[in-house]
Amino acid sequence: MKLLEGIRVLDLTNVLSGPFATLHLAWLGAEVIKIENPKDGDLARKLGCVPEYNKKLMGTSFIAQNANKKSVTLNLKFDKGKEIFKKLVETADILVENFRPGVMVRLGVGYDDLKKINPKLIYCAISGFGQTGPDAFKPAYDQIIQGLSGVMAINGDERLNPLRAGFPLCDTVGGLNAAFAIMSALYFREKSGEGQFIDIALLDSIMPLMGWVAANLMIGGQHPPLLGNDNFTAAPSGTFRTKDGYINIAANKQEQWETVADILGVPELKEDPRFKERDARKKNRFELTPLLEKMLTKDTTAHWVEILNKHDVPSGEILSLEDALRAEQIEHRNTFGTQSIEGIGEVKLFNMTAKFEKTPGMVESPPPLLSQHTPEILIDLGYSEQELKEFKIENII
Repeated sequence: MKLLEGIRVLDLTNVLSGPFATLHLAWLGAEVIKIENPKDGDLARKLGCVPEYNKKLMGTSFIAQNANKKSVTLNLKFDKGKEIFKKLVETADILVENFRPGVMVRLGVGYDDLKKINPKLIYCAISGFGQTGPDAFKPAYDQIIQGLSGVMAINGDERLNPLRAGFPLCDTVGGLNAAFAIMSALYFREKSGEGQFIDIALLDSIMPLMGWVAANLMIGGQHPPLLGNDNFTAAPSGTFRTKDGYINIAANKQEQWETVADILGVPELKEDPRFKERDARKKNRFELTPLLEKMLTKDTTAHWVEILNKHDVPSGEILSLEDALRAEQIEHRNTFGTQSIEGIGEVKLFNMTAKFEKTPGMVESPPPLLSQHTPEILIDLGYSEQELKEFKIENII
């Protein structure tokens, strides 16, 4: 049995935050039905680095977030489209959308309308700023939220700041927050029989991830220093030069620092008042780093990684994305599954990364072609083949 077997999800989301949330539900066996506009569907279908795939409405960005899902096209601007949609809602457990606040209400299919049809419906709305507040109706993309949240202000160093994360951090975290909230609401419904509305804001979602940094400011009055690749909580902890590149070393404990000094052949630094204690090392990190790099540059990254890890000092190479995706550990953990996509061929897709003993989540079907499952779903609702032909002529599907 799948963890979410028998759960039906209506996914009205686009691009990333919403599709990433529903991807987790799809991995766990829920029937996730993407409700897409009949013209070109989810915007992510046109996003990616392969123009040929974008033209096929199967862009790499779409492929990455939509395995195990079904696609139904439906124009909610038509009364007949709304009628069909409401029939789907009667059969659904969860609805997820990431329109701006008010869009679904204006279409006549907001939560207050839909809960009359299905009181057990769990309705999750994802937006940049949430459904209420002075910024609620402002447009938002990931980078806008990175800037408004303070994320960009604490990244980089004095030479390169502000600096965005190299992937859509806030969208992704918002999707994770939504998935967690939906699962919590399902648990509540199991006990109470009641559905509910969930309001997810990308801006809210990213804030707790900066907990340590924010606590230092709000509680300790310390503004975050611009340390680039250094860890603000300890020293030496960060990125250091070696003979052939760079190494990450995280000597976060006192005994780890002392081990580093011994391994690098500079035991005298352990008694140097600038470096003897943690807070002193943090204060004098820019004096400490060149003394360590003088020794680290005498040998290769691989050499230092092996010897430091052997002595319980966490360290590692800094891999390219390509090498990281091919790493033996990633392969061992079955982080990817393989699926064949019509017109594209075999591709690697992410599996569920939480490893459930009894109910594992994994990729079992490729991302859907636009409208691939419209006939199947609508016929199951009771519509005839002739009605489907008429809907298509009328641009409802």
